[in-house]
Amino acid sequence: MKCQQGILFEQVPAVARHVFLTLADSQDVPRALAALAAQADGIDTVVGLGVAAAQALGKQLPLLRVFPALSNQGIDVPSTQHALWLWLRGEDRGELLLRTMQLEQLLAPAFKVVQVTDSFRYLSGHDLSGYEDGTENPVGDEAVQVVTAPDQLGGSYAAIQHWEHDLAYMQALPQQEQDHIIGRRLSDNEEIEDAPESAHVKRTAMEDFDPEAFVVRRSMPYIDGDTAGLVFLAFADTLDAFEVQLRRMIGLDDGITDGLFRFSRPVTGGYYWCPPVVKGRLVLDS
Repeated sequence: MKCQQGILFEQVPAVARHVFLTLADSQDVPRALAALAAQADGIDTVVGLGVAAAQALGKQLPLLRVFPALSNQGIDVPSTQHALWLWLRGEDRGELLLRTMQLEQLLAPAFKVVQVTDSFRYLSGHDLSGYEDGTENPVGDEAVQVVTAPDQLGGSYAAIQHWEHDLAYMQALPQQEQDHIIGRRLSDNEEIEDAPESAHVKRTAMEDFDPEAFVVRRSMPYIDGDTAGLVFLAFADTLDAFEVQLRRMIGLDDGITDGLFRFSRPVTGGYYWCPPVVKGRLVLDS
């Protein structure tokens, strides 16, 4: 069984929508998800089930769990877990709006939309701070291996957070200080060997964990009124790879917190299982 192909496209789309839904009528979930499986292709629409949706469907997913709320040294990482998440990928915001409306009608009354975030590609895949996102992403066959769950259920696991940036603060810092927060030079995207241990690159170096914590990132910026930031999105074969990185970022491993928290903070967090695709159809039934 193959993972949803939209996960594996190396370049994020020009525009996207993250649609989060809560469970409203558990009795209608089997019908709603069967209808969704017939509409979503795993390419333009990537689907993720939270624990509540999986339980309502009667699906046994030992590797799936609720996103944890974490706190350390004054840093709070919230959990805002939802039952269902849809990642709508495309080239036109109007088309994404109409597709959202169609899916919302399709999934009612089982699910109710509670949050929608429009995101976009900046430059060739950069954060609004100017730094390239996902530089160390696995590619090709390695990416397939990283995002494909090892158990018989297959599919992938996704971690999603909204990170709210203070761009004015970041831009006011000297360039070298900005580079040391990230651990890369903005000018050429090269890693800085003598960056401080708090540098984001050093906090999340995937090969430094035991076992190694490889993920495939597909993050995109967002703007909501005066608020701007990044919808962080990472796929892997388990949720452990993301979680160990997050725990190290807030200093639970060694007391060193990620420099990223100087200008950004997470305001949401959710975990989802992205079902596999067989013969062009999502395998969502129980």
